[in-house]
Amino acid sequence: MMWSFGWTARAGLKTPSRVKLCRKRAEWKGVYGRKQGLCTSSSCSPRTAPWRLMFFGTDQFALESLKLLSSSRKSSEALVETLEVVTLSQDVPVKRFAQQNHLPLHNWPPVIAEGQFDVGVIVSFGCLLHQRIINKFPYGILNVHPSLLPRWRGPAPVFHTILHGDTVTGVTIIQIRPHKFDVGPILNQELYQVPENSTADELGAALAVKGAHLLIDTLRKLPERIEVKREQGHAGATFAPKINTNMSWVFWEEQTCNQVTRLYRAIGSRIPLRTTWRGRTVKLLDFVGKYHVSDQRHQTPGSVFYDKGSCTLAICCKLDIGSLTISPCYRTINNVTYSLQWMSVNEAAVEEGWLGGLQSCTPEQKTHSS
Repeated sequence: MMWSFGWTARAGLKTPSRVKLCRKRAEWKGVYGRKQGLCTSSSCSPRTAPWRLMFFGTDQFALESLKLLSSSRKSSEALVETLEVVTLSQDVPVKRFAQQNHLPLHNWPPVIAEGQFDVGVIVSFGCLLHQRIINKFPYGILNVHPSLLPRWRGPAPVFHTILHGDTVTGVTIIQIRPHKFDVGPILNQELYQVPENSTADELGAALAVKGAHLLIDTLRKLPERIEVKREQGHAGATFAPKINTNMSWVFWEEQTCNQVTRLYRAIGSRIPLRTTWRGRTVKLLDFVGKYHVSDQRHQTPGSVFYDKGSCTLAICCKLDIGSLTISPCYRTINNVTYSLQWMSVNEAAVEEGWLGGLQSCTPEQKTHSS
């Protein structure tokens, strides 16, 4: 693996502020006096497209769905009659798009009149939707989720798809339900092959586009989709908790090259991976790839070798089972400097090509550094 090596005297890193995605759904009593329960094509009024739609969203992933919904208002298909947007007060992509395209914009929480909308759509929104809001939508509120539910329920499915080496993922359209996340009935689902060496950012962008198109496909025949909806099973259900700085520690004795590679591709763009060297926290930046060395001195996990020819550092990881003839090391771009008052790396060690070992932090160090 290759990184630019940034050295820091700080013990911890600040995690980018992440708002827990809330897709809580409630059962509701229909606005036309129907019995309590999610809408089916037989229980709802006989309305079809074009839909009067309210969109809840914030980030770039949500923006792809909003763009497609907005463009559908002007298409010959006439899928959306009215489109209004609920977002948060921050300067987020969804809010900027709504302002630029003159879409009616609501602050959170919105004031919704009875019978004003047919269906809601929520994508990457940061606030809990209470039952009284869900009750305003005869066809419920649809959620675009970037995984093949029930796998990777929770706020960070894309990161965990990469982290765990899934080769196939997808997008799922569900009706949200009360009290629990991502457990509503599935209306539509589509598989997606994870590209080799894809990062979480790249995969998220691809799934955002695919999810937007799947949402449009669902809205085209929404009553029929609701009629044949299927409940999620318990088999294969997994949870995808949000990422945090504790995940960024590299344990050379426990993690193989492939595992460290996946960790970097999953969270590296948001949280630099970390290790320790001579008691100091080290950031691992700019991954390059695997590196093979034959020198037996560098076969111990955590050992470091400086390759003058390529100006890289090779860090040995745990041996992969079945790969005994390959030295599973990573290399980093030779940008090794100390921050603040620290001196540059010892020239004698560089000439010798040997820098000693990088260490995994102890539980005490991890608690103190996080």
